[in-house]
Amino acid sequence: MRRIRLKTFLFLLVLIFVMHKEVKTQKATAEKSGVLPQIEFTISMSKPWTHLLEVEMRVRHDAMPEKSELVMPVWTPGSYLIREYARHVQDFEAKDASGKPLNWRKINKNTWQIDTKDIKEYIVSYKVYANELTVRTNELNMEHAFWNNTALLFHPKGFLNAPSTVKVIPYGNWKVATGLPAIGPNVFYAENFDILYDSPFEVSDFNEIEFEVRGIPHKWVVTGKGNYDLKKLARDSAKIVEESAKIFGDLPYKNYLFILNLRGRGGLEHLNSTALQWDRFGFKPESRYIDFLSLVAHEHFHAWNVKRIRPDVLGPSFDYSNENYTKLLWVAEGATSYYENIILLRAGFITDKDFLSKMASAIQNLQDRPGRFQTSLEEASFDAWIKYYRQDENSINNQISYYDKGEIVSFLLDLKIRHSSDGKKTLDDVFRYLYNEFYKKNRNYTPEDFQSVCEMMAGVSLKEFFDKYVRGRAEIDYNEILNEFGLELQKPDGRGVAFLGANLSQQGERLNVTSVPANTPAYDYGLSAFDQIVAVDGFRATQQFLQSYLEEKKPGDKIKLTIFRFDQLMDIEVQLGSRPRSAMKIVPVSNPTERQKRLYKEFMGTELVK
Repeated sequence: MRRIRLKTFLFLLVLIFVMHKEVKTQKATAEKSGVLPQIEFTISMSKPWTHLLEVEMRVRHDAMPEKSELVMPVWTPGSYLIREYARHVQDFEAKDASGKPLNWRKINKNTWQIDTKDIKEYIVSYKVYANELTVRTNELNMEHAFWNNTALLFHPKGFLNAPSTVKVIPYGNWKVATGLPAIGPNVFYAENFDILYDSPFEVSDFNEIEFEVRGIPHKWVVTGKGNYDLKKLARDSAKIVEESAKIFGDLPYKNYLFILNLRGRGGLEHLNSTALQWDRFGFKPESRYIDFLSLVAHEHFHAWNVKRIRPDVLGPSFDYSNENYTKLLWVAEGATSYYENIILLRAGFITDKDFLSKMASAIQNLQDRPGRFQTSLEEASFDAWIKYYRQDENSINNQISYYDKGEIVSFLLDLKIRHSSDGKKTLDDVFRYLYNEFYKKNRNYTPEDFQSVCEMMAGVSLKEFFDKYVRGRAEIDYNEILNEFGLELQKPDGRGVAFLGANLSQQGERLNVTSVPANTPAYDYGLSAFDQIVAVDGFRATQQFLQSYLEEKKPGDKIKLTIFRFDQLMDIEVQLGSRPRSAMKIVPVSNPTERQKRLYKEFMGTELVK
């Protein structure tokens, strides 16, 4: 870059300031003069048993075009798959303010065009079929209504920056919960569509409890019967919130809502709320409750990581009609998976041994996937739109999860930073820096930014680490990093148990092959996904029988599998391989040094004990 003279530099500064001020003035004038439309939604649910949410959308615009276009999103942020929400829209109608019908037509899969010449207001009404309870879709039945606004509400094309109000007419005695601010009884305000689309609703006769952390109100709303303890849930989630706040120094919202439906499993993050699902009787014993708290910690940590500390293309405004590609989902989700366990450790819900056991299990799962040599973390992040949510029988051989490997690499990256800085800096410092220097300054970060900030904290180059484990597909040398903390990954030695290698599923009387990992006996001898195993050495096959039968065999023994493949009966002879009798473990090294002990204690908060 060429140097510029001081006078020129000062002139440019003044020009930038004037232009910025003028843009702000133009925006304020546009809002005042009616350039932005006024939008009101009314959502009803008069017949919950039909699963139809009823929507009225009223649009007033002084500068109404001859043809107005309404767009339904095709995906929702946080879930990287095109879901085609428009397929659930029915009974669409349009009329002017006097009730006169307006002509309309669909111009593509998710856009409705309305003739609006010479009018300043129009009303559309439509219904959305809502019978799929996930954290990214909609459900309406006699128990509740839950919806994501991306899967329910249109936006006028070109006006994602327009404010809107949402009025909810609940069924019967149901209550309404959402992260949007209320401006009247069951009436809520969104300053733009990005805020609106980031605020799910739960409407039911839910149980609720409020608590505060650092003076900020938090609330749980729970729909469904189960073996949860609402007061305990509030106490424990307060500890989780506090531990996250310690990392960043503050809570980034004015209030926070936890929505919990007691069916299924899953979670989706939002700016000041999260939607969660959990098994209704999945809160006991304590081990299952701790699993639930890990979900709570994960989704709440997203209030910083992703919702505010934003990878390159992920907000604050989105393209809701197309994929939004990034190579950083491994940081967005994988690092969050790592921190869910760190937070539980710091809050006292798990011990250091529990934490290391979780990391060892994650490593074991990664090492059992041949796909780790086919896909890097950045590639898995970029291809999430076509791969992660569309797993098939070969995914184990050509993919890794940016959640799972991202968690492991984040763990090792934290250790690398701690060791290189002699314990002075950690991955906490990386995220705190991104929060203060990127989010608070309205900047998104790139893959290069993330590596640079990590190197800043480590005080050394991390190019080799990122080249091998983030951008590359190299086998991870775990002990190279673990040893610095007095730890080692212990792999079982010697010959183990007889091993077939196929992943199986018992469906009624049928024993089906669901997938066949590469480099296993099943793969090498020709077993295929979708084969049905009928018999083993002439005996009728079930999953339980096969497991017991293999326990009597030795590695190297041969068995004959009788299978149906496309309704044709055939035999396959397989020579069994060997699998270790026990899983991988992370354990203390013998005779750790004082430095290893110190780094371990600084990391885990407790002594390194054999």
